[in-house]
Amino acid sequence: MTLTVLFAAGDAEFAEYLAPLTEAFTQYGLQIDLVTKAMPEAVEYIIYSPASTLRDFTPYTRCKAVLNLWAGVEKIVGNPTLTQPLARMVDPALTRGMVEYVCGHVLRYHLGMDAHITAAPGTWVPQEPPLAPERVVGILGMGELGRACATALAGLGFAVEGWSSQPKQVADVTCHHGREGFDTLLQRAEILVTLLPLTPQTENILDARAFALMPKGAHIINPGRGALIEDDALLAALDDGQIAAATLDVFRIEPLPADHLFWGHPHVTITPHIAATTRAKSASLVVANNIARVESGAELLYQVDTARGY
Repeated sequence: MTLTVLFAAGDAEFAEYLAPLTEAFTQYGLQIDLVTKAMPEAVEYIIYSPASTLRDFTPYTRCKAVLNLWAGVEKIVGNPTLTQPLARMVDPALTRGMVEYVCGHVLRYHLGMDAHITAAPGTWVPQEPPLAPERVVGILGMGELGRACATALAGLGFAVEGWSSQPKQVADVTCHHGREGFDTLLQRAEILVTLLPLTPQTENILDARAFALMPKGAHIINPGRGALIEDDALLAALDDGQIAAATLDVFRIEPLPADHLFWGHPHVTITPHIAATTRAKSASLVVANNIARVESGAELLYQVDTARGY
């Protein structure tokens, strides 16, 4: 039986994904009619990204699942017309990319590399950095990406502490939860990595109060969601030295507007949303596997809890 799969993720993405998806469907023994346009009542699966113009899911009465190509689902999960099961993207390659980004920037701050890179000629001021076990790295968000980054950093010897809204257990990581645990982690984290999903509860979670709780001279790395941070509060904390520096990969508006104060700030590093990009070849295998599972009667992997928003 041939399944009709609507690719609702933009024309550029379709050109990128056509060959990898075709190969992945074949690998999983699926006969797929992959289309960018179809009568809604004929569509059995939708491959989706926020670049799509699809907003009304009501007509897709036969659709068994919507498969998101991004790890984040905040731009679709609140859609009231979405009654079909929604799967977020959990891809080993995406996770690997995030781990490499986070470990790279944690090590950069830990070793004080910025001072060495920007030192004036003739500057020779040796400073011995602490060893990794003497440095507390905090991870906000202990989902798939947070756990992977925490485990990798613990493997490098860092004293890693994580926070999530619900209790979690991760080997070699001190885990906190709830409001009290949130404050405890902030008070200890010399380098803080934000990997929370964006929900009404997490928006602006890093505000003036949060920055004031952190050790003076702490560092922020945000490859999670731009709106987790209150921009003005971060700028104020950077200007008064409470926060020494921040590396930001995500923003409320992307691309980041040219007149934003983050640009040109001496203590802000901007990267263009590159920490965890979805790679077509590996993501196609995740999508094909999930469709094959549903067709065989197994449960959909990585299904989003719409009530929680992730």
